[in-house]
Amino acid sequence: MSHIVTVQDAVTAFADFMEPTAAELDAIELEMPVILADVDLLDAQIITLDRTPSELDARRIRRARRRALAARRALANRTADAVPGGAA
Repeated sequence: MSHIVTVQDAVTAFADFMEPTAAELDAIELEMPVILADVDLLDAQIITLDRTPSELDARRIRRARRRALAARRALANRTADAVPGGAA
């Protein structure tokens, strides 16, 4: 009979000292509109997986895609302005 044991490194891999830093949390907060827009796009696409997309579904996906692209553009413009020596 073989015994099942846990590996100590795997158990403690996510210790308290491995928490995200303030800079990482700020970056996540900055990217949150893009994340939420991508989730909305995925939701619109998932709805159509088990059926033939109707015109309403196609519009919903197009709108969600435009919102996701607009959020990505806004993020790119915001980060380009924050980086010294960025594109003019």
